[in-house]
Amino acid sequence: MGTAGSILLTLAGPSIAGSPVRWWFEPRIVSGHDARTVVLYAGMVLLSAAWLGLWRHTSVAMTRPRELWPVGVLWSLPLAIGAPLFSHDAYSYLAQGTIAHLGLSPYHAVPAALGALGHPHVMSAVDPFWRHATAPYGPLFLELVRGVVAITGAHLIAGVLLVRLVELIGLLLLWAFVPRLARALGADPSRALWLAALSPLVLIQLLAAAHNDLLMIGLMAAGVTLAVEGRPLVGIAICAVAMTVKLPAGIAAVFIAAAWLRADPTWRLRLRHGAEALAAVAVVVGGVSLATGWGLHWISGTLFSTPARVRLAITPATGVAWTLSSVLHDLGVSAPFRHVESVTRALAAALTALFALAMLLRTRIDNLVRVLGLALLALAFGGPAAWPWYFTWGLVLLAATTPFQRRPAVPVALIAGAFLVKANGILVLPLRSAPYVVIVYLLIAAAAWYGWRRRPGAGRPTRRVASHSVLARSSPG
Repeated sequence: MGTAGSILLTLAGPSIAGSPVRWWFEPRIVSGHDARTVVLYAGMVLLSAAWLGLWRHTSVAMTRPRELWPVGVLWSLPLAIGAPLFSHDAYSYLAQGTIAHLGLSPYHAVPAALGALGHPHVMSAVDPFWRHATAPYGPLFLELVRGVVAITGAHLIAGVLLVRLVELIGLLLLWAFVPRLARALGADPSRALWLAALSPLVLIQLLAAAHNDLLMIGLMAAGVTLAVEGRPLVGIAICAVAMTVKLPAGIAAVFIAAAWLRADPTWRLRLRHGAEALAAVAVVVGGVSLATGWGLHWISGTLFSTPARVRLAITPATGVAWTLSSVLHDLGVSAPFRHVESVTRALAAALTALFALAMLLRTRIDNLVRVLGLALLALAFGGPAAWPWYFTWGLVLLAATTPFQRRPAVPVALIAGAFLVKANGILVLPLRSAPYVVIVYLLIAAAAWYGWRRRPGAGRPTRRVASHSVLARSSPG
């Protein structure tokens, strides 16, 4: 069922997604845009239903993680060879790789410049909204896409397939390390793999969309796993590598270092290990930055300005701003949406930073994965654009924890997130629906608060349990 769903997605997707290039296969399984849309969503429903059924089967049969790998291959392969769906970001990657291949900096030159540089077909493949945006990615990823362009040249289809092959490394890393992380935490490794690597959100919004977040979270999951298993310095270094793909992974390196230092019994050891952690990040980030030729100027304000150009109804700061602006307008008060949004975005950023800091201050060996996952979820939720796939940053780590695995709302959220973006990359919910989204968020927050208050032991102090993690008694390497 899942394989059939992936095949339907791949066959019906290119014409529905408005692909800027004619894909290497584009069969006319049905005629008419509406009929193809029905086929596309039928594929999504089949894949989602198969995913839910897979867990029911594995729960009864006590399936091991490696037995899920062939299922993952069958579901992933059609999506891996198909046209990018639900996003055209892959063409932006190729445009930035072309800019880099021509000897210019994607952090300064924009895809629109390719028209005057003899590559108008590459420029025209980029979504018009992003043609004047600089690259928001790390130097390692830009070097990878520069290498892709050096191999494929002007062939966009071959370029997309090779970009997706690079990103499949991230999926393989999830398959390999998320079950290991779950075992280290005493959770179910099969359910961790099911949630983190086989969900519709990952397969549809990361793999089919060819988003580079897949490579970032794969590397980050590997780094966190190795840290929990007792090699914190290696984990920090790998998370620093993930940071040079996309910046949010750098938070994982900070949390691992904090947990590692708190496990040290003396300030002397803490200073020594803190210096080693800083050195590991500096060597990796500095080495990649210098080796790729971009230097350290890529860590600048422009790295954050690109995501801020998008306004989504599901972004809390945007949704609240739209709602407040509409209410004030109805009351006769002049409050332009953009002005209100600038305030709500600043408040959201401050609250997100405070929450992340609170999680960092609570970080210990025994709760590292949980607090880091929550901090990454808060970063995705409180940022300037809360695209559904951003939530995979924290979800792939939380999937390895027992409490998260047992929450019935999690599979529902993962499926809902896969359906929030249309095949052409536009959010299903228009901006005018923001007040209804805000109401839903308030209801979810109230339900979460009520559940938290009713949990056993709420409000009563609990005795801290000593951690028996390998990290607490291992060497830093």
